[in-house]
Amino acid sequence: MQSSPATTNQTLSRTEFVALMAMLVATIAYSIDAMLPALPQIGADLSPSDPNRAQLVVGSFILGLGLGTFFVGAISDAFGRKPVLFWGAVIYVIGAALATLTPSMEALIAARILQGLGASAARIVALAIIRDLYKGREMARLMSFVMLVFALVPAVAPMAGAAILSVTGWRGIFVSFLVFAAITTLWTSLRLTEPLPPEQRNKFELRTLLSAAKEVIAHPMVRLSIAVQTLCFTMLFASISSIQQIMDQSFGRGSEFPYWFALIALVAATGSIVNASLVLRLGMRKLILVALIGQIVVTVPILALFLLQNSAGPGFFIYFPWQVTVFFMIGLTLGNLNALALEPLGHIAGMAASITTGIATVGSVVFSVPIGLAFNGTPVPLLVGVLICACVACALTQRMRGLERGSST
Repeated sequence: MQSSPATTNQTLSRTEFVALMAMLVATIAYSIDAMLPALPQIGADLSPSDPNRAQLVVGSFILGLGLGTFFVGAISDAFGRKPVLFWGAVIYVIGAALATLTPSMEALIAARILQGLGASAARIVALAIIRDLYKGREMARLMSFVMLVFALVPAVAPMAGAAILSVTGWRGIFVSFLVFAAITTLWTSLRLTEPLPPEQRNKFELRTLLSAAKEVIAHPMVRLSIAVQTLCFTMLFASISSIQQIMDQSFGRGSEFPYWFALIALVAATGSIVNASLVLRLGMRKLILVALIGQIVVTVPILALFLLQNSAGPGFFIYFPWQVTVFFMIGLTLGNLNALALEPLGHIAGMAASITTGIATVGSVVFSVPIGLAFNGTPVPLLVGVLICACVACALTQRMRGLERGSST
């Protein structure tokens, strides 16, 4: 599969392009995962009567991310990719700065929503830029490499967060977000050529936006891709929200958490490598289905073990490998699902990325927050939530294959 002619206008090499897009997407991972070691301290400082509310520091960022996602793609379709990246970074920095000064949990949640709104520009515009320049399975392969970096950032983010926490307290972590945003913004400004020339832009008007939204939702395959993305994001975000508490309260490994989380990220990152090597040969839908079936097969016996044992469960070294499989499954699904959703919508890539990812993200908050707040001292609520999501997602992916066969007859 060849890239579009726009690729030749870029001053970046392919390697640098992948690295830059990966860093933009990694803004999300770093903004979430660096906070995880700080959740107990945030809960003790701002919500001592209900420390479990500290999980909302993750959920509120994801909510802002999802809400912003609905708008930034359309804006970038109208005004170009680079201006939207810049102003998104400004909003992200304002949210991070406010979070360093927040006096209450409610104010911190509001600042995190604002920070998520700004981060949505990096996430969606990066996807739109990739779709501007690549398509089909080559786009899916490129996204796999981007998702590889997205998966590797969690290997260092909690350790970085823990190191900052030990020196400055949890507020210092937000200062590191300011530095991260400054680096990516400067890199983009100096090295990336605007990939969407003025003659290819859409007018930013309500009629155009509604027309584009209608076109996105009209595709049955796109609707199914959004639904499966929602469920995969739910599994990911529920795991991220719960993992620090599970390791600390269920297994007494809170002090070791950054290192175990780094190991999860490093092992799970191979999912993106496997996907990149197989997607051109096997196709996107088949890999998604295999990953979801595998998750179900692994989760059922682990859940049974925890349900049949006493409250302590069968142990950390049963839970931990299972948690790795969830993150590994994400590497085999999200990049492919993004590519499937955007494949028929290249002429409105920004709007399409906004709608598909926005619905999936906001929907995942609706499902993942209750799973996280259901934490009862054991991994059982998370196991149940992941199993339900994987089963429904598997059924929907089968429906995708049915549509594909029907369209080919």
